[in-house]
Amino acid sequence: MRKLTLYIATSLNGKIAKNDGAVDWLDAVPNPEKSDYGYYDFYKGIDTTIMGYKTYDQIINWGIDFPYAGKKNYVFTRKKELSNTEHVEFVSEDHTEFVKNLKQQNGSDIWLIGGGQINTLLFDADLIDEIRLFVMPIVISGGIELFEGKPAERHLLLKEHKAYSSGVTELIYEVNKNTDK
Repeated sequence: MRKLTLYIATSLNGKIAKNDGAVDWLDAVPNPEKSDYGYYDFYKGIDTTIMGYKTYDQIINWGIDFPYAGKKNYVFTRKKELSNTEHVEFVSEDHTEFVKNLKQQNGSDIWLIGGGQINTLLFDADLIDEIRLFVMPIVISGGIELFEGKPAERHLLLKEHKAYSSGVTELIYEVNKNTDK
């Protein structure tokens, strides 16, 4: 079975983006060693991405080439009228069932890019296997929560942790499956 990993950065106060979806605050964190925080190796190990529509919309408005070209990219949305593009397939029906089926297919691991709503949906459905969380040494005012709404209460198992000289802390958690369902 393929592993679904939520690989994401948050501010110290748990925000993944500002209220308008902007993530420019990530560039404000000094990185004198120019570390990629393991991104290159992680990216090599996946062949599929999943993101919510708001995250996708933010990415395509950065004014750069689509950053995940060459991967299979799914955008979860409630909008049924969207047409697939060269780089993404829009999924508007039963997102949890879609992910269950996707995890059963042959392939490499899957990156859950976010945002907060899709993170909560897949977390509550016991579909996230691992969370690789980068806590950035910055507090931002307002913003989008890592898990929006009221996620299920669940204990996580810390598998690894690493502190970088930039002040960034990487935490890798295994998600314990909810056995109460």
